[in-house]
Amino acid sequence: MAQFHHSMTDSVKRHTGICVFICLALLVSGCSQTLQRQTCVDLAKDATYCLAPIPANSQIRSATQQVAINVNDSRHELLSQLELDRDKLTLVGLAPLGQALFTLVFDGVSLNSQQSMLLGDEFKAEYLLALIQLIYWPEEDVNAHLQGATLTSPECDAPRCRRIYATTNDTKENQQESILKISFNNRDPWKAEVELAIPQARFELKITPI
Repeated sequence: MAQFHHSMTDSVKRHTGICVFICLALLVSGCSQTLQRQTCVDLAKDATYCLAPIPANSQIRSATQQVAINVNDSRHELLSQLELDRDKLTLVGLAPLGQALFTLVFDGVSLNSQQSMLLGDEFKAEYLLALIQLIYWPEEDVNAHLQGATLTSPECDAPRCRRIYATTNDTKENQQESILKISFNNRDPWKAEVELAIPQARFELKITPI
């Protein structure tokens, strides 16, 4: 997360650009660089999420996942290895053949990323970590770090769902606008196949446990 312009068009462009750069990482190898990242991201106009600390009751977890990304009708895949304990979260992105593409380390305060130098500053690690937290972090922790939006867990056709709504102030009424949708095919999110969609950005993320 670097520089932001507060408009829906720019927000959509940012989400699209991030997805593209994640996908480009699948084709990149070479030297890497370590970067310290900002910890707040724009989800939509006037809706911001800042990375929440590691949950106090966090269990030690190790998860290997297949990640599929659809953006603007293009599909790309990568593998991820996620390690979580009470001190930090580490996420390693792997190409389908197993080459390391990037490593993200979040200690609850600061976020560092190690990635190919060929990606430059365009790969925004903070967005990827933000999506991980929106999926797996406790609802109350996420809401404590959301501004201009609210995470809910409504009833739905799936075993479990999450929705993020932004409140738009209208001269006639306040309207709730859904800006992000998450569904799980298991009540336990860590065991579930997860589908996340940001419709305005034409972005879809699917995580499948391996």
